[in-house]
Amino acid sequence: MNLKHWKLERDVDGIAWATLDKAGASMNVLSADVLAELAQLLDACDREPPKGMVFRSGKAAGFIAGADIEEFARLDSAEAARALVARGWDLYNRLAAVRYPTLALVRGHCMGGGTELSLACRYIVTVDEPSTKMALPEVMLGIFPGWGGMKRLPERVSPPEALDMMLSGRNIDARKAKRIGLADECVPPRVAEATARGLVLSGKPRRPRPLLHRLMNGPLKSYVAAQARKQVARRARPEHYPAPYAIIDCWAKHDGNALATPEIIDRIVRSDTAKNLVRVFFLQDRLKAFGKESAVAARHLHVVGAGVMGGDIAAVAAMRGLTVTLQDQSLERVAAAIGRAGKLYERRIKDKLLRRSALDRLIPDPEGHGAGRADVVIEAIFEDLEAKRSLLAALEAKMKPEAVLASNTSSLRLEDIATTMKNPARLVGIHFFNPVAMMPLVEVVEAKGADPEMLARAAAFVRQIDKLPLPVRSAPGFLVNAVLGPYMLEAMRCVDEGIAPETVDETMLAFGMPMGPIELADTVGLDIALAAGKQLAAAAEPPRCLAERVGRNELGKKTGKGFYAWTNGKPAKAAAERVEPGLAERLVTPLIERAKALVADGIVADADLADAGVIFGTGFAPFTGGPLQYARGYGND
Repeated sequence: MNLKHWKLERDVDGIAWATLDKAGASMNVLSADVLAELAQLLDACDREPPKGMVFRSGKAAGFIAGADIEEFARLDSAEAARALVARGWDLYNRLAAVRYPTLALVRGHCMGGGTELSLACRYIVTVDEPSTKMALPEVMLGIFPGWGGMKRLPERVSPPEALDMMLSGRNIDARKAKRIGLADECVPPRVAEATARGLVLSGKPRRPRPLLHRLMNGPLKSYVAAQARKQVARRARPEHYPAPYAIIDCWAKHDGNALATPEIIDRIVRSDTAKNLVRVFFLQDRLKAFGKESAVAARHLHVVGAGVMGGDIAAVAAMRGLTVTLQDQSLERVAAAIGRAGKLYERRIKDKLLRRSALDRLIPDPEGHGAGRADVVIEAIFEDLEAKRSLLAALEAKMKPEAVLASNTSSLRLEDIATTMKNPARLVGIHFFNPVAMMPLVEVVEAKGADPEMLARAAAFVRQIDKLPLPVRSAPGFLVNAVLGPYMLEAMRCVDEGIAPETVDETMLAFGMPMGPIELADTVGLDIALAAGKQLAAAAEPPRCLAERVGRNELGKKTGKGFYAWTNGKPAKAAAERVEPGLAERLVTPLIERAKALVADGIVADADLADAGVIFGTGFAPFTGGPLQYARGYGND
């Protein structure tokens, strides 16, 4: 066989080791030529059956990243979409039916079509490393796992667990894969191949599934499906995200075989939602590429300011492996920040030793000694120009010359802050969003005359802590806050006109926003919203409903009352009134127009990056592809 991507080797025990190492790529993806070669491997094993077959990766990056998304994006007809589904479905069915034992040795990421290949094997062994993750994330692209995942995952694990994986797209680690029955064994790297060999040679059948699992995949299937639909309906509307509903129906009615109902393939795979979510996937990849030009990895972060933003930036960086020193004049604020970090780690880090290590990396530093040793220094104090100027001048004098000096300012121009610095070109903006642990986007802000190397290192740091860096130029509000401002102000002008806050919010929830603009203003703080509005629209009179509430010190969630009364962190809302036609368009139009202006002014490089920033920075309905993509689709361009 003349194989480009696969290598087939037989050992002395008669086991065939199939190693995937896709040529010319840093990770394995299941492109058409890779699958064609897999068919050749199966042909060879049909002619000369091995004692067993083990699939493994030749890449350091992981097992298999999934199908080739670029091939999917090029689909131009219903026939091509059906052929793509049939290619993987038929091939994996063939693999599942071979007479000899098969095993997937999963080390590193195993996504989508890679997980479906694993499911077509008799056995799965996961390697117990933090990088080992398994998932069926197709729903996040607006599609479904059509190569057997909808059939075989509910047969291997409990159907509710399988549906949760498929409907959320969430990944699970190596240990959880073993715990729920997806993997047969979870072992350390040093014994992975020996375990795989022993399991294949044993030829033993897989453990029988519990009776309840069999019932839920049989007589109780309709009940399980109904419960899953209710859960999905709480977070996704079918008109916006049809894929999760299609997954449930395909499993419940067609045993996970999308080819049994081609209209599902036509409706889902070629939908606008799928096209836009694939676009968002590529936009995310573009953001991930920023910072790659810098080979310098930060080891030590110093944060000045232990308030909510500064403390949470420090906590996230320590969780991602950096040593972090946290400076503040108030030991109470430092203690509170470390307390919040502990709660975050309890939610995010399951291993107690790793949790303890993360806390140990977060070091109180009231005197600021860490600034002289740090590779990145971020000031996150209150928004006072003179205070920031004084602090940055003092930090610059302490820091290593090659270290990044950054401000987390959200409202002040970097050029104004840097006036007291000896080398203002080294100052960059690294602007996080609240809550830091949840929001994926970080704006990397370029001031006039900024040092390109400092910008590259800042972007590399953002990627190092698993955030998405968005390059923007220094301007009021940068990108995200600059587009949110007009949107929220327009929402409050609607309230001034007598439209109920609940109606405004429900309108935008129906549009696809994660939170309504009025509730968002209450959450951010009405005093902050008023100040931001004055900065971004100095000539405009603030909405009366906003100014009056701030005058009464009704500032939203933090005071317990704003547009809504808040109890235990939740707003009390009356029923929404009838939504007026055109209200959603009225509300998003100022956001769209502001985004266009920021692109035209060069604050953000192009419309694609503007869409990426608004989606990942505000949660703007991803199924639309972003505000500017939405505007193009609806003729508002």
